[in-house]
Amino acid sequence: MPKVAVILPAAGQSTRFKLGQQKKVFTELKGRAIWLRSAEHFVNRDDVVQTIVAISPDDDEFFRNKFRPNLAFMAVDLVHGGDSRAETVKNALAQVSDDADFVAVHDAARPMLTAKWVDQIFNAAFETGAAIPAVPVANTLKRVDGKVITDTIDRTGLWGAQTPQVFRREILEQAYQAASDMDATDEAQLVRNIGHPVQVVEGSSMNFKITTTSDFKMAEALIDRLPREKPSFLHPFKDDV
Repeated sequence: MPKVAVILPAAGQSTRFKLGQQKKVFTELKGRAIWLRSAEHFVNRDDVVQTIVAISPDDDEFFRNKFRPNLAFMAVDLVHGGDSRAETVKNALAQVSDDADFVAVHDAARPMLTAKWVDQIFNAAFETGAAIPAVPVANTLKRVDGKVITDTIDRTGLWGAQTPQVFRREILEQAYQAASDMDATDEAQLVRNIGHPVQVVEGSSMNFKITTTSDFKMAEALIDRLPREKPSFLHPFKDDV
């Protein structure tokens, strides 16, 4: 069985999230922090050998104190992120275990997953070397300048990328080595930049990233409506310990 290291970037500033004083990934969603709900989809899998959470250096003391029991029980590794997503993932990639054949990168603020969806992405990556979930774009797309429409974009063939994005380790390492100053918004962009094809697996619109307060409220309404699965993870500690 291929072995996977999972990286959860959580070093963002949450500038578009306005709910309380905490950053979005630390905010409780139905009783558990958003990052915890995201990490729990991976830490108990037989094919996952390492889970890395990349946080801002400014959050280190708070994070370790707030989530100390969770970190110990889940065996999560912490690294410090950078000023961009690409820099954050690159820092985490340098700490990936030698045991990992593949690396999965999943947004810490994307908690609406199921084991079945993760299985589909992992299996596609194991077969092809690189795979991501995505959904076909349904809305009509407009290019706007100063809140005035300047163009309508043909949505034929357009898909909205999601995570987890999973790659054979050496492919992702090569992609980051070749990236230079390229400010990519996801790993698939970097992998395509070195000419490696990336398989798309149709995902679910429920697997959305919490970016705004409206997203959070939608997640609150939908988190209990995800496809039901047999529980596989125990929660011996509360977030607020």
